[in-house]
Amino acid sequence: MADSGRAQQVIMLKPALIILWLCSFLSGMALAEPVSPSAETQLVKSLQAINDSHLDVALNEVDSLLRITPNFKLAQLVKGDLLMAHAGVINNFGSAANAPHDEIKDLRDEARVRLQRVLSQSNTRLRPRFLWKMNEQQKYALVVDTSRSTLFVYENVDGEPRYVTDFYVTIGKLGADKYVSGDQRTPIGVYFVNAELPKKQLADIYGDAAYPISYPNEWDRRNKRTGSGIWLHGTPSNTYSRPPRASNGCVVLANADLEKLAPYLQVGITPVIITNQMDWASQQDQAERAGLLQAVEQWRKDWASRDTDAYLKHYAPNFSSNNMNYPEWAKQKQLVNSAKSWIKVGITNISMFVYPEQPDMVVVDFEQDYSSNNLSNLMKKRQYWIKQDKGWKIIYEGAA
Repeated sequence: MADSGRAQQVIMLKPALIILWLCSFLSGMALAEPVSPSAETQLVKSLQAINDSHLDVALNEVDSLLRITPNFKLAQLVKGDLLMAHAGVINNFGSAANAPHDEIKDLRDEARVRLQRVLSQSNTRLRPRFLWKMNEQQKYALVVDTSRSTLFVYENVDGEPRYVTDFYVTIGKLGADKYVSGDQRTPIGVYFVNAELPKKQLADIYGDAAYPISYPNEWDRRNKRTGSGIWLHGTPSNTYSRPPRASNGCVVLANADLEKLAPYLQVGITPVIITNQMDWASQQDQAERAGLLQAVEQWRKDWASRDTDAYLKHYAPNFSSNNMNYPEWAKQKQLVNSAKSWIKVGITNISMFVYPEQPDMVVVDFEQDYSSNNLSNLMKKRQYWIKQDKGWKIIYEGAA
């Protein structure tokens, strides 16, 4: 075929391709590649080539991708559409005869989400609002934005988060905000990596590894949220990736991405913040963080001074600790402190995480070194502080 004739054929084929369905995302925009090379990068290159009417380039890109990840179903669909377009027998994305409707819908959703991820790449210099302060032990923190099916990794640089990378993830079939066991939703909150489960201990559906997280946390239990077994885990051996909403509540990554994520995870240490939508830090956050740090220090001083009345003013009327409410807690503290002739309290390794969907609540963890005339102990403590009209108050306290 002459070059002019081939160019005309490409122009005729283009509306029949995936771009017909995705044009609302691509129109007038240049596709930016993800920060690190990945299967997603190659897929996006293929879609960009389609958008530019370079079908042969698109086919070469997707062929190259499938040689490396032959079980990437979305890439297989794009290749099938490209081949059918050359034959002139396609009028929509995934429109092959007898194609399973539900599977095609899932792949369309995955294509949409992956494109949105690339088109809305965040400014990597911005800091998530949730990561107010990371302690020295927390080398990295994870933030999962369920609205974008994206897991972000941040490095601890002098207590401040710095963007490292991000990954496409799958969440619960019915979305986020888990409330009861079996509701097929992913929880929203501040959690921590609890364990590492190797492949030999797992069924194939969980992929190459799994990392359970601490759902339900103290706030979940206070609000009578039920269920368990929320993990970060991989995909079955015959599947590269899953649709954006396909798990029973877990956060699922491609096995290759989970392998890349693993070095950033510290059991018992790494925070995993799951949110409905990413929220970025502002100057106001700096001021509020400073105010909370002052409140925590004043709490420590009031406790060490044995001024029990001043100490108890740091606790909210709706405070709870395990099975005790505020009146019970206050009575116990007054009794215990009356028997002390001196108290010393030291706190180190403080971390602060703003709770998603609860903008005025912060999870504060630290190591507490307590000693008095009749007791000494060293423990990891967790407090939930909430900002009220009269300043920061503690609504929960217990061992971390």
